[in-house]
Amino acid sequence: MSWQDNMQQWLDYKDLDPDMKEQLDEIKQDDKVAEEAFYAPMEFGTAGMRGLIGPGINRMNIYTVRQATEGLASFMDTLDDKVKAQGVAISYDSRYYSQDFAYESAKVLGAHNIHSYVFDSLRPTPELSFAVRSLHTYAGIMITASHNPKQYNGFKIYGPDGGQMPPAESDNITSFARKASDLFAIKVKAVPKLRAEKLLTLIGEDVDLNYMKNLETVIVNPKLIEDIGDKMKFVYSPLHGTGKMIAPRIFQQLGFKNFNMVTEQAILDPEFATTPFPNPEFAQTFDLAIERGKKIGANILIATDPDADRLGAAVRQPDGSYKLMTGNQIASVLLNYLLQAKKGLGDLPTNGAVVKSIVSSELATAIADKYDIKMFDVLTGFKYIAEKIEQFEETGSNEFLFGFEESYGYLVKPFVRDKDAMQSTLLLAEAAAYYESKCKTIYDALEDLYKEFGYYREKTISKTFAGISGKDKMAQIMKTLREEGIDEINGVKVVESIDYLNNTDTTAAGTKETGLPKANVLKYVLADDTWVAARPSGTEPKMKFYIGIKSDTEDGAAKKLDEFAKEIEGWE
Repeated sequence: MSWQDNMQQWLDYKDLDPDMKEQLDEIKQDDKVAEEAFYAPMEFGTAGMRGLIGPGINRMNIYTVRQATEGLASFMDTLDDKVKAQGVAISYDSRYYSQDFAYESAKVLGAHNIHSYVFDSLRPTPELSFAVRSLHTYAGIMITASHNPKQYNGFKIYGPDGGQMPPAESDNITSFARKASDLFAIKVKAVPKLRAEKLLTLIGEDVDLNYMKNLETVIVNPKLIEDIGDKMKFVYSPLHGTGKMIAPRIFQQLGFKNFNMVTEQAILDPEFATTPFPNPEFAQTFDLAIERGKKIGANILIATDPDADRLGAAVRQPDGSYKLMTGNQIASVLLNYLLQAKKGLGDLPTNGAVVKSIVSSELATAIADKYDIKMFDVLTGFKYIAEKIEQFEETGSNEFLFGFEESYGYLVKPFVRDKDAMQSTLLLAEAAAYYESKCKTIYDALEDLYKEFGYYREKTISKTFAGISGKDKMAQIMKTLREEGIDEINGVKVVESIDYLNNTDTTAAGTKETGLPKANVLKYVLADDTWVAARPSGTEPKMKFYIGIKSDTEDGAAKKLDEFAKEIEGWE
């Protein structure tokens, strides 16, 4: 049907949610806005579906959430009765409609006689992953738009291992969801009835205590925390989100007594009133933390995004100012400390493994090599790291030690199968304590790594292509890159071209398979070890270009990265 026909169905529906009806009356006055809301259904990307809140089949609302849940429920109907009986764990963040969407999901599942375990209030995404594993549910649903602005919300589905649902199952769920094309005909069962029929169980403190007990195991050297933990000064911001529920408790519990929260950002506010972009990779989100840090002389500032799966940090400099670190820098310092500490305690396994995404820093690979630890590269999307962990456990081939993506996501212990900012917050605090005991800061530790391995620098260039035309534009960019090919970038010869969609890895020696699942990503390795990658986002209207370089000097690295970035900016 045309977008006009789709919108008319909504206009004709007499029982439309009052909020949706009011918003629909507004957008129908603007054809462009209306077309984008109704031209096509929402798509599942690498991390579920995510989009603007509002009426329409291409928007986040109770009807599209019901449709997505109907897809999961219908898929579970095809499974063995014992598997289906395991049920679904559900959590949500502080965004507009998050709790509503969580309960709408439970109501749809209940109509299929599928048991839901719903958190009694908002909880972090990693705790939802943990709940799936600890409660042994078949699936999990997390209502969140992660670090996106307030206008967004999202829906993520997790599989039995606690990782995001793999592509095969996700495709099946999407297929079932598309069959439920009449959004207003999807059956739901009222919450009181679900409670009466024991199809909905509230969870909360019981899971919290178990999760925090596992978080304690992230600490490598408890004696270090005992000796210096109470002397360290931290400033923490949950950026109006779920980190508030866990971080203060676990920090106090483990002995980090000087733990200061940014009070203005500890308010669970769906407006994200103190920051238009609740993303810890943005400098502005640290303004209040820096202000607080300077007052108390904090060693390190930490911020987690609203669903507490990503972590950003800023470190105090000798002059009292604070310097923000990139996701790659944080990961490199965490990895080096982890391997060094384990080796010092005689706890470094001979079959240890680290897993990173294909667009993350090669500095981590150099660090792993130093300790004879194997590095595995996987596609972008933490579910691929989770799959690798599952493979290690099934085969016994390797012991997982650390996983990360450049986009500020890290995992230390596999009791969670998604990036976990609560885990990485604790490891970062321990690392900061260790370097403080050596009269160094985390940034000093990073500089030591650069001096030892070379100056690695990375940059992500993100371009927004909104609306219908935006999707076509991104497709055209990738098509052009594939058809025309690239022989050199910034005057440096391309020595390896990898097309993950076509499963080809081409060098002068010939072409081989990538060894990874198919994905719409292109990567180029250059003669000077620079690498460049292009990837359309699966959950946002953005095209991302990644650059990684290496130089012998800090100034040389900065200049080289700037030169490559200027050339990549022109790729359209």
